Amino acid sequence: MAEDGEEKLLATVQHIVQTLGSSDTMTEDILKVFSNYDGRLSLDKIYAARGAVAAAAGGGGGGGGGERSMPASPPLPPPPAVAAPGSSARPPVTSMERTVRTLDRQISQFVTMDRLIWADSGDADAFLEAVDDLIGTVQELDAAGTNRVLLDRADELLSRCMARLEDEFRALIERPDDAAPSAPGGFASDGSDDEDFYGGEDGYGDEPIPIAKPVTDYDVVIDALSPGSIANVHQISRRMVDAGFGRECAEAYAAARRGFVDESVARLGVRPRTAEEVHASPWEELEFDIARWIPAFNMVFRILIPSERRLCDRVFDGLAPFGDLAFIAAVRTQALQLISFGDAISSSSRSPERLFRVVDMYEAVRDILPDLDPVFSDPYSAALRAEVSAVCNTLGSSIKGIFMELENLIRRDPARVATPGGGIHPITRYVMNYLRAACGSRQTLEEVMEGDLSAGGRAAASVDPDRPTSSLAVHIAWIMDVLHKNLDTKSKIYRDPSLACIFLMNNGKYIIQKVNDSELGVLLGDDWIKQLSTRVRRWSMDYQRSTWGKVTTVLQIGGSGVGALPAKAMLQKLRMFNTYFEEIYAVQSEWMVADDQLRMDVRSAVEDSVMPAYAALIARLKSAPETGRDLYIKYTPEDVEAHIQHLFEGAAK
Repeated sequence: MAEDGEEKLLATVQHIVQTLGSSDTMTEDILKVFSNYDGRLSLDKIYAARGAVAAAAGGGGGGGGGERSMPASPPLPPPPAVAAPGSSARPPVTSMERTVRTLDRQISQFVTMDRLIWADSGDADAFLEAVDDLIGTVQELDAAGTNRVLLDRADELLSRCMARLEDEFRALIERPDDAAPSAPGGFASDGSDDEDFYGGEDGYGDEPIPIAKPVTDYDVVIDALSPGSIANVHQISRRMVDAGFGRECAEAYAAARRGFVDESVARLGVRPRTAEEVHASPWEELEFDIARWIPAFNMVFRILIPSERRLCDRVFDGLAPFGDLAFIAAVRTQALQLISFGDAISSSSRSPERLFRVVDMYEAVRDILPDLDPVFSDPYSAALRAEVSAVCNTLGSSIKGIFMELENLIRRDPARVATPGGGIHPITRYVMNYLRAACGSRQTLEEVMEGDLSAGGRAAASVDPDRPTSSLAVHIAWIMDVLHKNLDTKSKIYRDPSLACIFLMNNGKYIIQKVNDSELGVLLGDDWIKQLSTRVRRWSMDYQRSTWGKVTTVLQIGGSGVGALPAKAMLQKLRMFNTYFEEIYAVQSEWMVADDQLRMDVRSAVEDSVMPAYAALIARLKSAPETGRDLYIKYTPEDVEAHIQHLFEGAAK
């Protein structure tokens, strides 16, 4: 009796379903209501009953060439009777429909969970198995192309699966500890390995955020996820790619990892700045920023980005190009932020004092270029590799521009006020010390002057910085020529030609000293130094003629004997010498010859031209009968020599 009652109940349900179910969706909803209301009305029993009715209708119907018929609508509660031929029959429930419904029930249990599915390894495995079945079913339905309604329903279910998988994916990446398997013996990282590379609190909440610490050894890889977490997210990424959601998976990965990258760069002390802010900032502030930028650039491009590439390759193993898309999306923003700062510095003021920091930036970028090839090897990240190469070239162009600005600075230096005592001009000291310091980066400067970098990150042409005809040597020789012309112009503001010669001698000798005791000597070469030394000697001779020429002329007394100069004329010459000598000494004792050896040489030259003639005059006067004992000699030869030795000591002395 129980079985007979159940059959009547099923028949009644069939009749209600066929009467009210005007569409597949409504039919499904009605069946679910009955199955939830009474345990005897399970979906499997209802489907079996519907199949039996359909089979009976198909076997007992006459004519119509196999047309399906459906039972008429009998009074409730008897089971429905067979309808007249020619009326349409609802198709039987196929195995594919049952599969989709079963998967719907299974998957709905997981997608509605209010906790992470991966918190339980059993749930994760069951969910992935259901997802695999669903993906296969969708592919089979799509290939058959005969049941569009069922395919749309399966696609909608698949979209729900992918949305939940994406949430799980991001949670596993952002909070891997939250998804630690609850089953005993499951993988759970103790975090001991992470402590070497990740910092503590972020200062904004209670949860620690993994942060890359600044390091000096760049041969380091940051393992942001444990092997178990990587295996889990790889399983998800593979399903999402198989389901046609590879781009969404890549975007989810990038969104999850971007926060780590952003926070890591922030912890390195680098703050985003626009080009306008950089251009408006004082150089002292920019120097501080550059001092932070260089180690941050190395940290990001030598450790952080390669580590992200390694992690991304493992998460998306065998799933190209989605791994490449995920990688570049995760790191591009911070990489471009660092690059944009280099561009802003390159396009800012090219004041000469900026050279050394710009060279440091250039070297940091140049040295890293060869190491980027394996990291940015795919088409999606090639553009970022090109950006790094481009900023290297712009920094190189900035270095060239700074050297040109140095030339302009020398040309514009006004010739208004003479340097006291003909000493070394400040522009000479500045330029020579600047060039000496710049030669500390001679190899880099030569590389920049030779031209742009090749694709490998090195100068396209082989550089021999020791040759005087190298690009850097030619450039420096040109700067020296500009300096010499500027000094020659400045020498003309001295009213005394002798002091102008002293000025040129001092500055010329200073330049020779700075060239000889630095790598400038290698760049400019021996011939250049010899030419400048010759000019210094010529200026010394010009000084001798302009200052002591009239003195030595006065001291000329001719030979003895017939036609000898009379004693009275010799006395007149002595008085003229005293006047000239006193005037010269009063003025030139305050002049400055900075170099000790040059000062000795100039004094010695003065003595050689003055002392023999003066000693001869004194001797003739002493031997002349007209002068006799009444001869008054204001300066003995020893006095004159002593005075000469006090020339060129400067006003302070």
